[in-house]
Amino acid sequence: MSKTAQGTTLPQIIISTDDHERLVRLSGAAARTMPDIAAVLAEELDRAQVLPRDRWADAVVCMGSEVEFRDDMTGRIQSVALVYPNEADIGKGKVSVLTPIGTALIGLAVGQSITWETRSGEERRLTVLGVRQQG
Repeated sequence: MSKTAQGTTLPQIIISTDDHERLVRLSGAAARTMPDIAAVLAEELDRAQVLPRDRWADAVVCMGSEVEFRDDMTGRIQSVALVYPNEADIGKGKVSVLTPIGTALIGLAVGQSITWETRSGEERRLTVLGVRQQG
């Protein structure tokens, strides 16, 4: 497990080889226009265990997954699909990986929790309750 600058322990995450390659390119491309979120995504990618898709469980959040999670501060439960920026549509519950919550969700397994920072600088904590893979 890694630690943040504030000393918070980060959960181990798993990212598929294909997602990792595409997300590294996305992070690099976003570095000029969205430097803060691109840096956070790059940090997540650097600490991830990268495995072929057939070597890990379906209970891990990957690109295209539908994720049910709980906001541990409010108890509110939400379901979203984690998508690439061009597919994002918050009205349809499709959250971009280039958002703070999208970056927080990538690679988490059911039962794992993570603390993340909103765009307004508020610290939040979420726990993954369920993952459903598409396709």
